[in-house]
Amino acid sequence: MTRDEPARSAPGQSNDSTVARAGSAELPLFPLNTVLFPGGPLPLRIFEPRYVDMIRRCMREGSPFGVVLIRAGQEAGEVSSAASVGTSARIVDFHQMPDGLLGIVCAGEQKFRVDSWRVQPDGLNVGTVTWLPLERLAPLPPQHAHLGLLLKRALPQLSEIYQMLPSRFDEAGWVSARLAEILPISLGDKQECLELDDALARLERLSPFIRPVED
Repeated sequence: MTRDEPARSAPGQSNDSTVARAGSAELPLFPLNTVLFPGGPLPLRIFEPRYVDMIRRCMREGSPFGVVLIRAGQEAGEVSSAASVGTSARIVDFHQMPDGLLGIVCAGEQKFRVDSWRVQPDGLNVGTVTWLPLERLAPLPPQHAHLGLLLKRALPQLSEIYQMLPSRFDEAGWVSARLAEILPISLGDKQECLELDDALARLERLSPFIRPVED
């Protein structure tokens, strides 16, 4: 096992920074009843001691944690099964909530595959993961241009949190990921979309769920 190995992104790869992770690493895992996509927001309310400690450590070290979809189990308890593909999350904002708990906002970064995991004495799940390649940037095809416009209208109405993250309404990967996270489809369908490594295939997968929008 190796630690995170910086690897320069190939030309055309979808990444807001210039460095992608490669190889394998140990990553603290946060199993949730949600699917996080690269470039997407994730607001969380932290109250379990194991996750409070994890978040403090991530904030201190500037390191990410991994989000995986729960297959069997509960968020506040034991998870017996989770998806094998997840997304790393980096904390971009934090605040104290009215009830005194820690609130954070995270941004999805890079997909990974969970090769194995173990549970620490404090209950935190830690996985040995392999970083998956970044998707290549691809322009939004003309036949899907309306989807970029749809998102430009919809996202500000859904949540102010989208204003905290970069937007790419003309890029197929970004548009397909945002659609997958906001459309009212099952978590299983969202996970299938996450595991696709081709943005155009993801757009085709989502097309049947999108109703035409009239001006």
